[in-house]
Amino acid sequence: MTRTIEDSHGLGTDVRLAVTEIAAAAGAWCPALAPTGDRVAYVSDRSGRPRLEVATLDQQTPPAVVSGPDQEVVSVAWSPDGEWLAFLISPGGSICAQLWVAHADGSEPRLVAGEDPRCTVFAGGWTARPGHYACTIADGPGADVVLVDVVSGAHRTLATGGFLAVTAVAPDEGRLLARRGPRGHRHVVLVDVPTGQQTRVVPTGSPGWQQSEDGRFGPDGHSVYLRAALPGPPGEDRTGLLVVPLSADGVPGVAEVLVSRPDADLDGYAVRADGSVLCLWNVGGVSELELRRVDDGALVRAVELPLPVMPGWSLAADGGSLVAELTGPGAPRGLWVVDLADGTSRPLPSAPRLPNPDLLVTPVRHPYRAADGLALEGWLYTPPDVHGPNRTVVVFHGGPEGQERPSWSPVAQALVAAGLTVFAPNVRGSGGRGAAFMAADDVDAREASFADVPATVEHLVQAGIATPGRVGAHGWSYGGYLTLVALTRWPDLFAAGVSLAGMSDLRSFFAGTEPWMAAASTTEYGDPVTDREMLATISPMTALEALRSPVLLAHGDRDTNVPVAESVQAHQALTALGAPTELLLLPGEGHTVVGRENLVELTERTTAWFDRWL
Repeated sequence: MTRTIEDSHGLGTDVRLAVTEIAAAAGAWCPALAPTGDRVAYVSDRSGRPRLEVATLDQQTPPAVVSGPDQEVVSVAWSPDGEWLAFLISPGGSICAQLWVAHADGSEPRLVAGEDPRCTVFAGGWTARPGHYACTIADGPGADVVLVDVVSGAHRTLATGGFLAVTAVAPDEGRLLARRGPRGHRHVVLVDVPTGQQTRVVPTGSPGWQQSEDGRFGPDGHSVYLRAALPGPPGEDRTGLLVVPLSADGVPGVAEVLVSRPDADLDGYAVRADGSVLCLWNVGGVSELELRRVDDGALVRAVELPLPVMPGWSLAADGGSLVAELTGPGAPRGLWVVDLADGTSRPLPSAPRLPNPDLLVTPVRHPYRAADGLALEGWLYTPPDVHGPNRTVVVFHGGPEGQERPSWSPVAQALVAAGLTVFAPNVRGSGGRGAAFMAADDVDAREASFADVPATVEHLVQAGIATPGRVGAHGWSYGGYLTLVALTRWPDLFAAGVSLAGMSDLRSFFAGTEPWMAAASTTEYGDPVTDREMLATISPMTALEALRSPVLLAHGDRDTNVPVAESVQAHQALTALGAPTELLLLPGEGHTVVGRENLVELTERTTAWFDRWL
């Protein structure tokens, strides 16, 4: 590409304009259909910040903005009677969300939970009783299930004891289902509200199925459906759908597998009134939607999707259609109406600012193997004019339970627009391949899991994809941490790095993060007291003197998930060591950068950093 003029970030004008257009693309997500099926509420960042909008499905009138201009909306749910919208907002970019409600026409918005800035509200759902919304509220290491009367503002605690994330409430509000436990060790409990008694839906000691993510009551109230991990060897165990009968007095019976696939994880499901179950599968990162019979799990039909990844949906009250949140390599998250009877779909014009498709590439799924022979894979983005070894950036996802999928990735597309190849791997510990693979980096296995990093680079070089000595490392959250680990453990492996909101010291991370996050993370990283020495060993801060490559540290200045101090302290230490480093603090941003101006700044700085040092 021509670089006749350079801007302040060092990018040529043509490249900078392309990067800006990619980073500024708008999206829409988290659809919530009205019970009448004629309107949909959703979150959109077309204004430059995530706002709550309501639109008609016939698109005859412009969308109405419900949230305030200073509110950053996280999610929305429409009440079954059609009267209310419940939405979470992130005050000032904080992870400590608040619950707000408004009438369906947007009138009388008000705060109903999360007034205390030390509390965090997690989304739950409306119950069958008008005006009642059940959510989870954490004000320490634990979290309670709380029923909010949105008319009076009254709160009633339904369940307490441990970290409880509500997934369903019975129509009489006398029983509920909640997910309990830390990361990687979660199970669903049935709670008797009057007594507070909690019963595991799948008892301890049952063969397999020990980990379950969410539960729903069956239409007749005499069964529970569970999305749960099915047994199998690492990388071959899968997430499927179980059904558990309930006795007359509410005691769970023996769980049976209703639906499973040997090649896919179940991402989501919905039981329809016609005796079928809607199943959303994750097949190597690509979404597949199926209708199956609820009695025996037999396939009724597959529903074709117009884009490869479906992060969410809202099913119509009659079960005949849904509004899907869809995304792909060339499309930010957007909303589509999908008819489940004939399989047709049409987009809703909810995200008008799409990038020029000529600027974008489609990644290909690229398999390879770790040093110990474990099968790994990732997504390879190659500039259209590159046909051999090239400057390459390895992009590590967050989580570490996250997964790279063929969805919208403005960072990857911006780097490609600057002429760099991008490889986004799913190293061990990633999601999408069963519970055992996701747990393959937990606690004592963390050290060994790092070996997937040099194995990835070695493969890229041997395959003729990457140019030796011109490889960069980039990541967000855990991916930022893994980037710093790689730069300190293998100082000659990467020529440059960018860490976005990454942990630099797991000991200070545990001390500074939200209490509920610290409590949930012990099974992932280790105990901050008993495993303190081990945490020091795997923390980049204890080995920064080994780092020789230039590193850009970026962080939202309101981040309390991975506290902003994690990047600040690493920058201070590197500066004292005389290492080439820069710090980019993004004002008003939390753990996820959502403001358009900051997204553009971050993407331009990241792209320019690798363009300069590679």
